[in-house]
Amino acid sequence: MKHILMIATGGTIASRNRGNGLEPELSSRELLDCVPEIARLCAVTAVQPFNLDSTNVRGSHWLAVARLIEENYAKYDGFVITHGTDTMAYTAAALSYLIQESAKPIVLTGSQKSVYTRDTDARRNLADAFSYCADEGASGVHIVFDGSVILGTRAKKTRTKSFNAFSSIDFPATAVLREGKPFYYIREKKPACAPRFFHALNENVFVLKMIPSLRADIFDYLEAHCDGLIIESFGAGGLPNYENDAFFARLKAFLAMGKTAVLTTQVEREGSAMDTYAVGRKLRACGTVLEARCMTLEATVAKLMWLLAFAKGEEVERLFYQPVSRDIF
Repeated sequence: MKHILMIATGGTIASRNRGNGLEPELSSRELLDCVPEIARLCAVTAVQPFNLDSTNVRGSHWLAVARLIEENYAKYDGFVITHGTDTMAYTAAALSYLIQESAKPIVLTGSQKSVYTRDTDARRNLADAFSYCADEGASGVHIVFDGSVILGTRAKKTRTKSFNAFSSIDFPATAVLREGKPFYYIREKKPACAPRFFHALNENVFVLKMIPSLRADIFDYLEAHCDGLIIESFGAGGLPNYENDAFFARLKAFLAMGKTAVLTTQVEREGSAMDTYAVGRKLRACGTVLEARCMTLEATVAKLMWLLAFAKGEEVERLFYQPVSRDIF
């Protein structure tokens, strides 16, 4: 029987409504007691580093979870993390960079309704997460939700209420759970080496979502507060050239300060293509602007925070385009 470490962090799955809206209250033990069949699948030890609405989860929490896994990696066969859905995809992406080449499964799950709600999806998601985690074919960082197994770098929350809350973006789900057992679409060879753990993030990363009529003087703030900038542009990608090319001039100055910029797109699928239009090609004259291509925004944010914690200059560019867990093509 596999021995799994459950890391409970809060979220809807652990919430109650005391009259002021849902708030996480339930302990890891209370969650497990709601799904007694898990005890027949595997032996479980539970810890609870924090109990938060995932709106409040940030880089320090990602590092805390990664540290817990590193400290316990040799003791357990896998790890299940219960987490709020709102930022679960960010956490899954971050863990994909902080814990690389893990032969053991690191599985995130949660629910759209509290485990105490009659029509909840919590019990099924918990049981599925442990079923996948205990399977011999499982490895690496994944989200298990509504019967789908999604790579940590490819997941995005695409629905706020429905049980199929998460989608795999520009990459197929790696498996589905059928009658509690994983059916694999993609089987990858488990890494033979020890996992690589990283211990720092640079959270001075900003996502600038372009909207019509946005003014270039937003760079006054960006220059003062950001080491990395992700420009979430329209369509295939580019910057507006109104106001005498003010955006291009300010981006060039931003890059000249030794800072990093990445172009991505607001469009959910198929990625950016910076050289398609003149407003995109013109970015080449500003300096080195990285391109996220088909990366999810969540993976782009987490990868940039990870890289800027230890890399500079050309090394950032080289490592950004180096695939980690199928994050970029």
